[in-house]
Amino acid sequence: MASHVVKVIELVGESDQSWEDAVQVAVKQASKTLRGITGVEVLNWSGKVDEQGEIVGYRANVHVAFAVEN
Repeated sequence: MASHVVKVIELVGESDQSWEDAVQVAVKQASKTLRGITGVEVLNWSGKVDEQGEIVGYRANVHVAFAVEN
């Protein structure tokens, strides 16, 4: 039976487009330095609001999981 270990790190992605894009930004940036990303979990959504009450920035706190290499 094969054994493996997965490490989980927390990241915050930011976007001016959407919360979904903020998640994608976090995963895409992490994939530049992490190999073997296996999953993402969204922990929290938050946003920046301007003086007119419009959402102008989106943030997503995420857990990114990746395999620990032997």
